Order: sequence, then C-alpha cells, then structure tokens
Amino acid sequence: MKKVVTFGEIMLRLAPSGFLRFSQANSFDVIYGGGESNVAVSLANYGLPVEFVTRLPKNDIGECALMEMRKRNVGTNHIAYGGDRLGIYFLETGAVSRGSKVVYDRAHSAMAEIGPGMIDWKSVFKDAHWFHWTGITPAISQSAADACIEAVKVASDMGITISTDLNYRAKLWKYCDDAKREEIMTELTSYCDIVLGNEEDAHKHFGIHPEDIDVHKDGHDVSAEAFMSVCTQMMKKFPRAKKVITTLRGSISASHNTWAGVMYNGKEMVKSTTYQITHIVDRVGGGDSFMGGLIYGLNAYKDDDQKALDFAVAASCLKHTIYGDANLATVSEVEKLMSGDASGRVAR
Repeated sequence: MKKVVTFGEIMLRLAPSGFLRFSQANSFDVIYGGGESNVAVSLANYGLPVEFVTRLPKNDIGECALMEMRKRNVGTNHIAYGGDRLGIYFLETGAVSRGSKVVYDRAHSAMAEIGPGMIDWKSVFKDAHWFHWTGITPAISQSAADACIEAVKVASDMGITISTDLNYRAKLWKYCDDAKREEIMTELTSYCDIVLGNEEDAHKHFGIHPEDIDVHKDGHDVSAEAFMSVCTQMMKKFPRAKKVITTLRGSISASHNTWAGVMYNGKEMVKSTTYQITHIVDRVGGGDSFMGGLIYGLNAYKDDDQKALDFAVAASCLKHTIYGDANLATVSEVEKLMSGDASGRVAR
C-alpha cells in the first residue's frame, strides 16, 4: 500500500500531573504531539505506511520530538531543519464542571517560520496516495499557510487524495483578520476530497451553521439529522469534496462526554453508534484519533462508509482512555469495541 503523508507542527506538551491547576504545579509532565503527528501515529499503529512532514530545530528538544515519531514507526525522511525552537503548549486538565485549559507558546517556532520551497513536495508525494493537513497549520503563520497551499496544489496535480480536519483554533489565528482567514481556508479546502469539521469549524471558517439549533445549548441532545444542512452547504461550497464528516460531542461535563459521528457522501448520511465516555482520561487528540481512524477505515473498508465511520468513532472513543496526545489503540481493540464489546475485561 502506498503511504499516507501528514503535514503540520509537533509540539512539546507540558502539563501538571493529574488534575492539578497551573498554579499548583511544581513540575510538568512531558509529551510530544500535535494534530497531524497524532494522525500519523494512529495510522502507523494500524500498520499503514505513513510519513510526517514538519520543520524542526536542530537542537536536543527537536531531536526528542523526532525520536518520538521514529519510536512510533512514523516516517521522518522529509523533515526540514532550521529555526530556533520547538513550539510548546501547556495543558491544564479539567474535571467534572471545570474545563481543560490550553496556553500556546509557539510564536516563532521552527514550523511557524516554514515557507514555500522548503519542502520538495514532488519527492514527498512520489510514493503516496493520501495527504492530510489540518486548519492548525495555516493558523500559525502566513508562511505556514503558504507552504500548506503549495503542498495541496502539488498533491492535487499528482492525483493524490487530500483530506483535512478544519480544526478552528481561536487562540492561533492572530496574524490576519476574519476575511483573510476565510480566504485562506476556502482556497485550501477547495482541494480536499475528504472534509472533517464540527459545527464551530464550519461556522467560523465559512459562515456555515446548522439550522434551527444552538449546539452549546442543545449539546448532546442534537440529532445527526440536524447537521444535514451543514454537510449540504459544505458540499455546495466545495464541489470536489466526496465526503463531509462531522463529529458529535455532547459535553455533559469535562469528565463525561457523549461521542458519535455522521458522514455524508452526497447521497446519504450515515450515523455511528453513540458512546458514553464517562471517565475521560485525556480528551486531547480526540479529533485527531477520529481522523486517523477515518483514513484507515476509508482505506480498509472501501465502499462501506458505515463501517469506516464506525471504526473512526470507536477508535476515538478508545483514545479518551489513553493518556497523551496520540491514540495507541490497535486495530483489533477498535474492532472489538465496534462489535459491541465495551466490557473492559482483562485480556489474558
């Protein structure tokens, strides 16, 4: 099977132990992760050949991030080197009524200063059949957005399937106004075959929103059918898109979420099982684990959108039980949950 390529920033995650607040911390636990690197780790864990493209500083911290990718069997042959620092984010893990908090420290990182011409995309895509990017990459800087546009254009010219997770991050889009952000994201998304995004992503990036519902008010009571209008509007705006996918997260509390997904292929909408995730260990990377599961599912279960979606939702459900950014669940574990076995019994 030809490889999957993902492109984005891997960061140093610093988090107080357990559920401590920042003000209580005397030390921080270290994890390396980021949206696109998390997808790459999922795919490698499922046995797919995958290449992660980024830019790293030539120092010990950059080397640690590189080692993390290699440890997970992710290809790193096309990483660019330069810049002075790895991006950092601080995570305070919430519980019950207190939500988690993220503080970014990624300005002037090596990846934020990447630009067109730094990556030989034709070489990167030589043996690839799939390219994945997220809305986080163009959010960090204009030059990163330009590099991402360069990548999707080359991938499109080479006939490669392109997917995106729109991933709106209000704390990152600082270098341009809303109109410019919509222009950038519209151009990038116009090249995509597979589009993943929730109602906030569609609204913030493109002014598209579900009709007659308030997702913050209605939460987990929102039906899949209520999002049909989002999917149809997205396909009208982006005619290249073959599938539009939305995750359905009901946030009962920081520790208890409902989790499901819907997929629209232009003709019909399929809906997954709804899971009750009652004791969340780590919800960071939940969307990335969904995307990793979706890419695997669309490749492993060709012409079976229901099974591909079910795999993605089950995979991301399991991610909520795993500490760290990346999903380390195996195919057999995901398929076990898909089959209805959520017992959590010890495997002996």
